[in-house]
Amino acid sequence: MPDSAQGPVISPAPSPEGSLDPSHIEKHFESSEIVRDIIIGLSDGLTVPFALAAGLSGAVSSSRIVVLAGLAEIAAGSIAMGLGGYLAARGDAEHYVSEKKREEREIVEKTHDEEEEILEIFQQYSVSRESAAPVLEALKQNPAAWVDFMMRFELGLEEPAPNRAHRSALTIAVSYIVGGLVPLFPYMLVADNGFALQLSVVITLIALALFGALKGRVVGTGWLRSAIQTMLIGGIAAAAAFLLARLLEHNS
Repeated sequence: MPDSAQGPVISPAPSPEGSLDPSHIEKHFESSEIVRDIIIGLSDGLTVPFALAAGLSGAVSSSRIVVLAGLAEIAAGSIAMGLGGYLAARGDAEHYVSEKKREEREIVEKTHDEEEEILEIFQQYSVSRESAAPVLEALKQNPAAWVDFMMRFELGLEEPAPNRAHRSALTIAVSYIVGGLVPLFPYMLVADNGFALQLSVVITLIALALFGALKGRVVGTGWLRSAIQTMLIGGIAAAAAFLLARLLEHNS
């Protein structure tokens, strides 16, 4: 049968000028702050209670005492870590607001200097002054965009998300609690402190490896590499804390 009998061949319509090709979809991870808070909370939660429980396991005969002391440390540690995360996030937000007000004043009071700074920024990307001039003129017509441009490319600051401080505090505190319960779990089930310590070491290393693998998959750095790296770093930190606790115990 002739090709013409098969019906017209319809070619994909070209994308309108200025629009993205639907087949070109970029995937970028945009929750780095949340991952950072989880890493901070979990890493401290896995190491500090582990060191405390390991140090107490050789000094007391009852696993109940180890569990109670560990839970008290988790409660205090999660509050302290959450408060630290809150204050750090609030400090970032206050710093951003302060710098933004300064930039708003400077584009009015030191207009020429700010224009030169924009041209210098483009020169860092090998864009000539002549090519950057239209962009500069466009920014001058929109002061809000001008300030935002300076905040991003001159100061390297991004506007913090609303309620960032509260979310950071909650994320770090909850992550610390979850991480802290992992090394304590064997002491809740086993009466023998020596055997519970061995189980705690194994469980803590497995938890570090699983967390590292998950972090690697989410961030895109490779699950195996991230698992090994997290397990080694967390294991070294936990071992150092454990040895320090035992050293203080023997010298007391």
